[in-house]
Formats: sequence, structure tokens, C-alpha cells
Amino acid sequence: PILIERARAGVEVRILCDGMGGRFMPKNKWNRLKENGVKVGIFFPPILGRLQLRVNYRNHRKIVVIDNRVGYVGGFNIGREYISKDARFGYWRDTHLKLQGGSVLSLQIRFALDWNYATGENLFRNMKYFCEDEDGRCLELLGVVDINSEDKQLGIQIIASGPDARSRQIRDNYIRLFSKARNHIYIQTPYFVPDDAVLSTLQVAARSGVDVRLMIPCKPDHPFVYWASYSYVGDLISAGARCYTYENGFLHSKGVMTDGKVSSYGTANMDIRSFELNFEVNAVIYDEETTRRLEALFLEDLKVCKEITREVYEERSIIIRIKEQGSRLLSPLL
Repeated sequence: PILIERARAGVEVRILCDGMGGRFMPKNKWNRLKENGVKVGIFFPPILGRLQLRVNYRNHRKIVVIDNRVGYVGGFNIGREYISKDARFGYWRDTHLKLQGGSVLSLQIRFALDWNYATGENLFRNMKYFCEDEDGRCLELLGVVDINSEDKQLGIQIIASGPDARSRQIRDNYIRLFSKARNHIYIQTPYFVPDDAVLSTLQVAARSGVDVRLMIPCKPDHPFVYWASYSYVGDLISAGARCYTYENGFLHSKGVMTDGKVSSYGTANMDIRSFELNFEVNAVIYDEETTRRLEALFLEDLKVCKEITREVYEERSIIIRIKEQGSRLLSPLL
């Protein structure tokens, strides 16, 4: 109703939805949006109802841009299951960033590129989508974000990755952050299925005395991925890292914080699918105050976590061990 009301009021509203992610959206609801002036684009639309030949390639980005001035990026999708009272796992723990300033242009460009691909339209022909106000003063690509402050400006970098790119920018950024850490690394992710390079970098950090802490959910929404994650958790524990399961519902937050200096939050999970197959976007924030605020939230979440100690992990049942090994064998395909 809000999007329709805004469209009727003359606001240009565009919705870009992943074909597989939105396959259960009733057709009559899409039609209602279109009939009321909302423009809809489907990224890799399914054929014959719900069949998608490119099922492995998903647009996992979650971007909102409002009036070229405010942007949102993070873990939240638009769906009732992401509201805690309707979530099938109970409380839904997620993190979303509200950005202002030049970084919004980066999100706008990323949306426009995806929209152009999905719809065949070219948003870059009209500069109004990349200007700050009605007078046509255009935003500068400064990579600056304002967070809860009228005066403070801090450095931010919007990075995207996907199977259409030659380099794995988000994955490579994680490796750089991990390798540069000297004090601590905090990670929140619903899925932990790293490739060899990411896993090795974290193990080296932990063995070098860096306080590496990983938080994953206690409840699996995808059992194979969960047990594969549990297997890799064992590798980290053996290297000296501390690992936890979030016990207060489902953890969907996707973030990395290092040394109280740099943080990265967005849509990418710490898994091979996000590194290789999904279209993702993250915001990397180079600011101590903001990173410490995010780390404080992480430490607060630890109060409702259960630590997987070396003793707990070694005492797991034979059934769990079989699940782990089978899921890990299939992890590159998950």
C-alpha cells in the first residue's frame, strides 16, 4: 500500500526482484503494483511459472535508494518472514545500513546497471537519477557516508561482485581485511562455507594471536549448508578461533569488523555461493567510531550465544559427524 500510495502521488517507484527469490509472489500482486504506476523489473525471470534454467545465478543484492539522497543496504529482504513476529525461526536478527552522501550514488549506479540489464531500459540517459536536487546539482562520486550525524563524514566504499565480474571483489576484500588485522576479527554470517583462501587467512590470523570470533545461527534454514558450516567451524576452533551459535532466533546479519577500525556489512554471506555465483553488494566503512558501534552490537549479541568450545565440538555425535562430512563434500555445490 505504501509503494502504491507513493506512485499515485507522482513518485517514481521501481522494484527490481530476483526471478527465483520472487517466484512465490502472486501474479495478481505484481499486476496490482503495475496497474497503479509501479515499474517492475525481474532479474532472470523464471519460465513456465517457476522453472529457472539459471537457478544458480541469483541477484542477492538488497538496495533501496530514495530521492538520490538516502540509501539502504544490508541483510533485509522485503518479506513478512523478515518481520520477527512472522519469522518461522522466531526473532530475526539482521543488520541494515542507512547511508547518506556520495556513497548513495554508488548504490544508485549499481541499481541502474542491474535494472538496465533486466529491463532493457537505459537509466543513464537521464541524469535526474544521478542528481542531488531539482536544480540539477549532481552528486559527486566521493564515497562518503553520513551516519547519524549532520557534520561527521566518513569514508565508505560500495563494492559489488557477481559471476559477470572477472575479480571476486567482496571475497578479496574480506581476505585483505583479515590479513591486515592485528588485534581482532569479528564475523557474523548465517552461512560459513569459505573457500581455501578465506579459511587459510582466518586460520593464520588465529594462530598469530589475533582474536578471531565467528557467530553463526543455531537453527538451520538450509540443513546442508548449516552442517557444512559446522564442519568449517571445527577448522577454525582447531586454529584457536572462538565460535558461537546465536540462540535468540535466526541470525541473518552479514558483517565483518576488524581492529575497531574497518567494518563491512551488506548482502554477501561468508560462503562460496556469495563469492562465486550470487550478485552481491557490500558497504565497507573506514571509520573507528562506526566500527566500534557495530562491534558493540556484536558483543551484545554474544550474551545470547552459546560458544562451541573445542570440548563441545569434539564430543559431537557420530550422526552429526556424518552430516558434516557429507555436507562439506557437497559444499561447492550448495
